[in-house]
Amino acid sequence: MINSVVLVGRAGQDPEMKYFESGKCKTTFSIAVNRWDSKTKAEVTDWFNVELWDKLAEVAGEYVKKGKLVAIDGKLASSKWNDASGTQRERFFVRATNMRLLSSSRADQQ
Repeated sequence: MINSVVLVGRAGQDPEMKYFESGKCKTTFSIAVNRWDSKTKAEVTDWFNVELWDKLAEVAGEYVKKGKLVAIDGKLASSKWNDASGTQRERFFVRATNMRLLSSSRADQQ
C-alpha cells in the first residue's frame, strides 16, 4: 500500500508555529490547489491543510507567507477527537515530509 501526496499550490495564510516543551516545533498552514473541472468547464480551487514538524516546520514558519507558491510532499493523515457535545470529529490533513519554495523573492516584490 502507498500513502503519498504531492501538491503544488499557494499558501492560504501565513503559517502558524507552535513550540512544545519537548523542543519539537509544529507548523500548520493551508494551500490552495487549482484544478480543471471538466463538468463545469471551469477552474476549481481545492484547499488542503498541511502540517510540518521540526526543522522543516521552522523553515516553513520563516519563509512561507500567504500567497507564496509551494510544493509539498507527504502523506495523508487524520486526527480524531470528541467535540464539546461529545460528537466524534475527524479531519484529514497532509503531514509534509518535504517542502520546496517555488516563489522567488523577485516575483513576490512585483
